[in-house]
Amino acid sequence: MKFDSETSVVLVSFLTSFFAVFLAAGIVIGVPSIASEFGMNNVVQNWIITISLLVVAIFTLPAGQLSGKFGVKKSLIIGVLIFILGSIGACLAFSAESFLFFRVIQGIGGAFSNVASMAMVVQAIRPQNRGQALGLTVTGVYLAGSLSPVICGFLVYNFGWRAMFYFTLPFFFICIALMILKIEGEWKTYENDKIDSLGYLIYGIGILLFIYGFTSLMTTMGKICVAIGFILLIVFAYYETRVNTPAFNMRLFKNAKFASSNVAALCSYLAVASLTTILNYHFQYVRGWNAQMAGLILIVTPIIMAFMAPNSGKLSDRIHPQKLAAIGMSIATVALFILIFLDANTPIWLIVVAMVLQGIGMGLFTSPNTNAIMSSVPPKETPNASAAQSAMRTIGQTMSLGLLTLVFAWIMGSLKLSSQYAGMVVQASQIVCIICTIICIIAIFASLVGVKSKDEFNTKQAN
Repeated sequence: MKFDSETSVVLVSFLTSFFAVFLAAGIVIGVPSIASEFGMNNVVQNWIITISLLVVAIFTLPAGQLSGKFGVKKSLIIGVLIFILGSIGACLAFSAESFLFFRVIQGIGGAFSNVASMAMVVQAIRPQNRGQALGLTVTGVYLAGSLSPVICGFLVYNFGWRAMFYFTLPFFFICIALMILKIEGEWKTYENDKIDSLGYLIYGIGILLFIYGFTSLMTTMGKICVAIGFILLIVFAYYETRVNTPAFNMRLFKNAKFASSNVAALCSYLAVASLTTILNYHFQYVRGWNAQMAGLILIVTPIIMAFMAPNSGKLSDRIHPQKLAAIGMSIATVALFILIFLDANTPIWLIVVAMVLQGIGMGLFTSPNTNAIMSSVPPKETPNASAAQSAMRTIGQTMSLGLLTLVFAWIMGSLKLSSQYAGMVVQASQIVCIICTIICIIAIFASLVGVKSKDEFNTKQAN
């Protein structure tokens, strides 16, 4: 294979996506060990995962404009360096507060690397190959998800949770070296635009209050935070339509395909992001398995996603991506419905069937949905489109884990998660799965909005 510029771009995007997700997915396995070391209750414990996703959600839109202004390659290098700093800091953490602080640093780096890597693929790869390239990038995400439970389970069980962070560092340095040595040039689309600092501030505070309030919705303060956050997000949307160089071009949502595909992405991640945590809790707290055992079975869903993603991405270059996305979400809905009945007596084979269906469904959904979002805007707007799809993913994931935190707090209060409260873990998990099944059904219909319109995607053949 010729190692040309396009190949280098895809490889870097694959590696950055792989190892960012590898740690994000693998940390689920290490959560019980981290929580035990720092004495966290079930609410704080869930924030180990949630806080990094929340920060990614806050910084994703600014990352879109900044990467377009200063260059996507430069933004990607800086994002990876910040992520490395956060990873090293997490390893050196001495308390729950210091650990969560460095998870915030990781989130900032993750926001810039997520947006810049996707934008670089779209701008550097020819349109007729874009779906396949995006599929390979998404494959990095799913392959990381498939390998991380096994590898991280092994590392946590044998060397402690810090080994997960140290394991990723050499690969991030390799990514930086490849970007500096192998990828020439730079891509800038908003070079002459002013930075929308006020827009960033309104959005950041709004999404922070909304997500934080959502996780504590049972309290008066939680309800107030959700209300204020929601109002600020509406103000942000209005303000962005009134400025010449917005942090995010809200006018893109006038495109029905762009808007509906983003809504479908938000709903899909909201519906499925907490499932790995639910299954991990089920295996470790309900069935009493260790981290290594739990990791071995948790590979089922992501390894199927890793197989499906490049094929569905390539297929979306030829077949209408919205149709493929809707089929995928329908299959994922069946998986969620099965997990509604998850308890201590559920046969392992039935759990595996649900995980297989989830893998097929999300593998068939994600690449076509990403292609639908990225191909429905002019080339100049690819950083904004990348920021939008990244924001939908991270906001959906954060809200999904926030929903998990909310339901577990409602059922368990401030109790620490343990096998002693297995019945409560089952009850809370079932409630989350019921809610997520309903959200998944909404995603199916959102995927099909505008499917018969005359707007064309960058596909070789419209069907």
